[in-house]
Amino acid sequence: MNIGEAASASGVSAKMIRHYESVGLLPPAVRTEAGYRQYGPNEVHTLRFIRHARDLGFSIAEITELVGLWQNRGRPSRQVKALAEAHIRDLEQKAAELLAMKATLQHLVHCCHGDDRPDCPILDSLADDAAHPSRR
Repeated sequence: MNIGEAASASGVSAKMIRHYESVGLLPPAVRTEAGYRQYGPNEVHTLRFIRHARDLGFSIAEITELVGLWQNRGRPSRQVKALAEAHIRDLEQKAAELLAMKATLQHLVHCCHGDDRPDCPILDSLADDAAHPSRR
């Protein structure tokens, strides 16, 4: 199948398929005499695997490692579990950071009158942080 068909079958855009090839996540496609990429069921299966890993928030580097582990049938599952556990820790840290941002913004919104007056604690806070970057 061509790249458009592989994109439809896998749920990965043609642009991302080309990107995954360029970074080595997907092996270069077989090409026709006219230079068009051709994909088979194995490549589509790998693209679906990549898409699912991306949906879980894994980075390209992590997905590269996961694909390697997936393709190595002799690998111990502890390697996969360790990678997933590290990713969970990263997600927990990001979630905590997002909650802290939300709490700060909620506080600023609460302090803002939201009326016709020009004073605004939200903008004041943003300007203060911009003037003093070491406070972050």
